[in-house]
Amino acid sequence: MSENLKRTPLFDSYKTYGGKTIDFGGWELPVQFSSIKEEHEAVRTKAGLFDVSHMGEIIVRGEDSLSYLQKLLTNDVSKLQNGQAQYSAMCYEDGGTVDDLLVYKIDQNDYLLVVNASNIEKDFEWMKKFMIGDTTVHNVSDSYGQLALQGPLAEKVLQRLTKEDLSEIGFFKFKTDVKIGEYEALVSRTGYTGEDGFEIYATPESIIALWDLILEEGKEDGVIPCGLGARDTLRFEACLALYGQELSRDISPLEAGIGFAVKLKKEDDFIGQKALVAQKEAGVPRKLVGLEMIDKGIPRHGYQIFKDDEVIGEVTTGTQSPTLKKNIGLGLIVSKYTELGTEVEVEIRGKRLKAVTVATPFYKRQK
Repeated sequence: MSENLKRTPLFDSYKTYGGKTIDFGGWELPVQFSSIKEEHEAVRTKAGLFDVSHMGEIIVRGEDSLSYLQKLLTNDVSKLQNGQAQYSAMCYEDGGTVDDLLVYKIDQNDYLLVVNASNIEKDFEWMKKFMIGDTTVHNVSDSYGQLALQGPLAEKVLQRLTKEDLSEIGFFKFKTDVKIGEYEALVSRTGYTGEDGFEIYATPESIIALWDLILEEGKEDGVIPCGLGARDTLRFEACLALYGQELSRDISPLEAGIGFAVKLKKEDDFIGQKALVAQKEAGVPRKLVGLEMIDKGIPRHGYQIFKDDEVIGEVTTGTQSPTLKKNIGLGLIVSKYTELGTEVEVEIRGKRLKAVTVATPFYKRQK
C-alpha cells in the first residue's frame, strides 16, 4: 500500500479483526473482514458494524446559514426541524452533481453536513466560493470518527449500551449527546444499506473504544465487523446512489433517480436549478434503470449497453446479488429505452450478452 493513503482512527483495529485493506479514493480501508457474502448476510439478517470515519464533516453556522444552504443545496432545508436529517445534493450551474450528502439540523443556525470522503476538499472549496452574509463553514472532518451499525438487530444491540430510548429516534432523526457506555455521540437513524440502523458520530478516540464495545456487546447476536465490499453490495441492492458511479460531474440528480431530493419549486433559487428545470421540461435525456442478465455474465461499472448495435448507455454498478443470487446491474441509458421489460445487450469482455430492464430497487426490507 502507498504510504500516502489516509487512514481512519480505527486503522490499527483492522488487523485485530482480520481486515483486508484496499485503496479507496485515497484511503486505506478494509474491503472485508471475513467475506463479503458473510458480512452482507449478517447485515440483512442480524447486524454489521462499519467504520465510515473516512466520510467528511462540515459545519455551517451563522444568521444566514439557512439562506446559504438553500442556495447551495437541491433539497428544501427550510423544512428541517432541530434533530432532523435530510438527504440532498449540490449541483454545478449546468445541473451536474458536485456531491450528494446528508444535512443535520443541530439547532437554529447550526448545521452539520456529511459529505463523501473523496470529495471533502472539493466540496469545501465549492462551499467557500458561495458564502453569503453572516455564515461560517468549517471542515471538521479530522475531529470526527463515524460508525454505522446496520441491520434488523441494530437497535436491540445498541439499546443495551445506552439509557437513551433509541425507539424515539425515527427514520432520518437524530439525537446529540447520547451516552453509549461512557462515550458521548451523535446517533442518527440513517444508513447506506437498505436496512434499519444507526450512524454514530463521535471523537476519533471515542470511536476506537465504541468499535470494540459494540462488537463485544453484539457478539452473541451475530454482529460482525463489515468492510467496503458488503457496504457496496448492500447499497447497490437497495439502489442507493454512489458518487463517482450513479452520480458525477456529468450526471444530474434527475438522471440518477434522486429527484425526490431536488425541490425545483422551493422558494429559494439554488445553483443548477435553471438547468435542472430545463432538463425536466425537455424530458430527462438519460435515466437510471435496473438490469437483469439473461445470458451468463456479470455487468460491471463502465460496461457499454447496446440496443440494435447502437450504444445507448453504460453500467454504473453491477454484481452478482448476494440476496437475489442473480447477475444484476444499474445502467444509465437513453430514456426511450427505459421501459420495463426492454431487452438490451451488455458488452462483457468483448461479447454482447442479453439483459432486460427491470424495476428497482432490487431489494426492499420488510417493515
